[in-house]
Amino acid sequence: MTVHPELNFTVRLGCELMYEVPVSTPAFFVLRPRRSPTQRIVQEMLTLGPDLPATEEIDSHGNIVDRVILRQGSNTIRHDALVAVSSMPEILPTWEPSEELDRVPVSLLRYTLPSRYCDSDKLMRFAAERFGSLPPGAATVRGICDWLHQNIEYRYGSGCPDISASEVIARGYGVCRDFGHTAIALCRTFNIPTRYVTGHLPDIGVLDPGSAMDFHAYFEVYLSGQWYSMDSRFNTPRIGRVKIACGMDAVDGAFSTIYGDAFLTKFQVWAYQVDPAEVNTGSPIDLSKRLDGTPLLRWPAFQSA
Repeated sequence: MTVHPELNFTVRLGCELMYEVPVSTPAFFVLRPRRSPTQRIVQEMLTLGPDLPATEEIDSHGNIVDRVILRQGSNTIRHDALVAVSSMPEILPTWEPSEELDRVPVSLLRYTLPSRYCDSDKLMRFAAERFGSLPPGAATVRGICDWLHQNIEYRYGSGCPDISASEVIARGYGVCRDFGHTAIALCRTFNIPTRYVTGHLPDIGVLDPGSAMDFHAYFEVYLSGQWYSMDSRFNTPRIGRVKIACGMDAVDGAFSTIYGDAFLTKFQVWAYQVDPAEVNTGSPIDLSKRLDGTPLLRWPAFQSA
């Protein structure tokens, strides 16, 4: 039985997006965190303006989707939340074998198949040559993560909307989305159910890298009947990861999908640890109240008193 740790840290996370559209345009947004035993939503506020008509739905991957009709002119979408997370680093698989395919739930078998950005069918020989000698399961996944972390350069600002996993390997660099896609494709060559995940990753227990805050992409693998979060970009257990959405690849995890012309005129994302006694949703973003961004953990006042 899985035992979940105490959710004793709080992350403030969210975004503000502004779009200019020439005519009324259908769109949907995937911005709100999933509810799970490893993350609890304490406060949440979603503002769609000016007074945009919207409906909430759940897609086939279990993601929360807000369907919106953008109006001609300027539209602002703002999400803000406080989410309780554990102060403990996430647990990575170590010995878990691959699940026998005849035991994998049929609803999860799609996560073993190639997809638009995770072209595992083009990487079968590559994966077999480099990772085929590893024990099937956790050892294979860890070997794939280690190889990507050591051989693919993280290059800030190099994101490309139409590049696939095989192309990332060929060019040798990418952003977190590319690391996720490539790890997923390689895991799927071994019939390991693997899905793309988007969310927030605050700098809890690590030094602030100084770059602008953004959404983060990683992946999950299904081993021994359980999903594990993995991240070949950083390749180390992290604290405070918050999941928003999952799916076959970035198509299912896009924060926005717009069916028409739209111009993104503002993009701001935030994710940082706070003391919930001092911060509420809707208040101005104030990084002076930030507790993370340092290798040392900083505890909320009510716990350190």
